[in-house]
Order: sequence, then structure tokens, then C-alpha cells
Amino acid sequence: MIRRVGAPPLAQQHYRLRPGVYAILPLKRRFLLTAQVTDKVDVQLPGGGIDPGESPLQALHREVLEEIGWRIATPLRLGAFRRFVYMPEYDLWAEKLCHVYVAHPVRQIAEPIEPDHITLVMSGNDAVDALGNAGDSMFMRRFIG
Repeated sequence: MIRRVGAPPLAQQHYRLRPGVYAILPLKRRFLLTAQVTDKVDVQLPGGGIDPGESPLQALHREVLEEIGWRIATPLRLGAFRRFVYMPEYDLWAEKLCHVYVAHPVRQIAEPIEPDHITLVMSGNDAVDALGNAGDSMFMRRFIG
């Protein structure tokens, strides 16, 4: 069974399954993260939804490149969590099935192309405190020990 984090699903709400992939990216003694800056700042592990016909690893490479502009190598799956959320950018109630990997950041080749995303570099403890959802924080906390 995959652990649920965050609020439980609403009893009368229909949720669409939305699998995604996210990366813990150690860079020396710090970590690469992304922040979505709209009316508020939401710090996240780089990653996102898996498109139809795309493998999880293809999606991970694509999403990291889109959100922080980095190429990555040697991804290793750490586990997964579920969360039930409303995604206003898609007008969608989603059961997000979040697969979390650790990968080696190779080099930055571009600026982020996702709208409203900026790249952050933080210590592990600062990342645990800043990450905007409990699942990302849980995996970061486990990773840094």
C-alpha cells in the first residue's frame, strides 16, 4: 500500500489519478529545488506529471529539464506517496501518485521553461522546512537522515 500524505479525500468528490515523478537532486552538500511563484511561493521537488505514452524515467528527465534546466543521471527510485488535491491550473481534482527518485545533477543547460518557476539551492534542513507538501518533505527528511 502506498502511503497517503496530506488531507484525506473528500467523500463526495471524484478524483482523477495523476501519476507523477519527482527528484531529490543533491548538489555537493545542498539540493536543487524549484519554486513556483504565483500569488504565493510553493517550493517543490523538481518533477511533474507523466504524459500518456511516456515512461516514468522519460518524464523525470523532461520535467527536471523544464522546471530547473538541468540534465540528470543515474536516477534511483526511492518510493512513492499519494495525495488528494485540487489542481487549479488544470481545474482538476487529482489523486496524485508521486514517485520519488534521487538523481545526480549533471549540469545546467538552460533556464527553467515552466512558467513562474525558479531554481533554488538549499541545505537539506532548509529544504525540509521549505517544501510545500508533506510528501516531498517526508522523502527529503528520510534522504538526509
